[in-house]
Amino acid sequence: MEFDVIICFEIHAELDTQSKLFCGCSTRPGEKPNTHICPVCTGHPGTLPVLNRKAVEYCVKAGLAFNCRINNYARFARKNYFYPDLPKGYQISQYELPLCENGYFEIEGDDGQPYPVGIKRIHLEEDAGKLVHSTKSFDESTYSLVDYNRAGVPLIEIVADHTKNPIRSVAEAKRYLEGVRQTLQYIGASQCIIEEGQFRCDVNVSIRPQGHEGFLERSEIKNMASFRAVMDALDYEIKRQVEIVESGGDLVQETRLYDEEKGVTLPMRSKEDAPDYRYFPEPDLVELDITEEFVQQVRAQMPELPQFKAERLVKEYCLTRTEALVLTKQKEISDFFEQSCQYCQDPKKLASWLTKELFRVLNENSMDIRACPITAENFGKLVEMISRGDLTEPIGRMILDEMFNTGKSPEIIMEEKELKPIQQDEALIGFVRQVISENPDAVNKVKSGDAQPLNFLIGQVMRKTGGKANPHKVKKLLSEKLVV
Repeated sequence: MEFDVIICFEIHAELDTQSKLFCGCSTRPGEKPNTHICPVCTGHPGTLPVLNRKAVEYCVKAGLAFNCRINNYARFARKNYFYPDLPKGYQISQYELPLCENGYFEIEGDDGQPYPVGIKRIHLEEDAGKLVHSTKSFDESTYSLVDYNRAGVPLIEIVADHTKNPIRSVAEAKRYLEGVRQTLQYIGASQCIIEEGQFRCDVNVSIRPQGHEGFLERSEIKNMASFRAVMDALDYEIKRQVEIVESGGDLVQETRLYDEEKGVTLPMRSKEDAPDYRYFPEPDLVELDITEEFVQQVRAQMPELPQFKAERLVKEYCLTRTEALVLTKQKEISDFFEQSCQYCQDPKKLASWLTKELFRVLNENSMDIRACPITAENFGKLVEMISRGDLTEPIGRMILDEMFNTGKSPEIIMEEKELKPIQQDEALIGFVRQVISENPDAVNKVKSGDAQPLNFLIGQVMRKTGGKANPHKVKKLLSEKLVV
């Protein structure tokens, strides 16, 4: 029997605000446990929440980016559940009236066609604290510690709609997650640093026989914190559900955990539904009145989204779609490229050098482009010099490495290191004659019609000149001397 797969994500992204959602405590990660806390975010009796306006702006921004309807009225609700890292015993979230509803995010489907994945809602809520267990395995833990620094950090939750174009494969799931993360980074709503827990998700997965309507019971896999774990967990869970159905068993709705070491999902508890959380309106916060003027102000701050930027780069700079997608994967990279283009007339070569040579240097130093000591201006000038023939590519790579180490301009490095290329034919002819006299066997093969050794001879001239010669000019001089 063949099965359809239905995958829906509940993505949680920490918003890039300086203070928490309902108090003035810092949201800076990596600090000493329980140092960014106050009576409000630790749920002391008698304290009252005060809403962070910037968090509302970021949520509306996300709604606009994902083609949602921005509701004129939104209401906060108490979501009641009890866990050690939830100091109040409830979470302030949104339930009946979220900020954003009925959106979609377009990905490339497995058939290569655009596929708008339905988004049910995007709402604003506070994060819980963080449990630190005494061992890697929760089941074997003898004690747990609680860090409340994260409690109250503003989150948006992006909930996919399983009734409107759900994700249909593990490959589509990966493209969806990557695209959502990229978009949130582009609009500045979240840094989405996975290692710091700023981007994590729960995933609902179910199957049904192909051609059938309706849905079988689903499983929710909780707290997935890496793309690789999500993909592996989906592969396992789909296979597990298929085996149950094919053997005549019944699927049950439940919440499961993914054990990365064993590569399996394990039952955690029966799946809660809305009644289990006993939602009711948050009595300490008034309803949000979202005016059209406010929405338009947020809309005016929206940057160019990555999918549109990629299309523009293809048209304006004559790049291939693949090149444009690589450049727009990170906003800072595409910005660096366009800034560099102001100093270089060859965008194709600039794109190639950025994605190959500059990426090489960054990877060798485990550095993100945001910390790169090479300015966009100096990088553009370097590639322009290479494109004009003022520098050879080997010398250009040497200068690039020096630029990274010193932050100096390519012109200064070229003068200081005496890397100015040899432009005069007269100077090159001496090296050409020397190579011809030292390699008679290769010369005779070239003269007899075998062109292959010519590349060897060019390489010998380049080596003698320390890479300062133009290889095209060297080939021309060798061919004239050998009458190729």
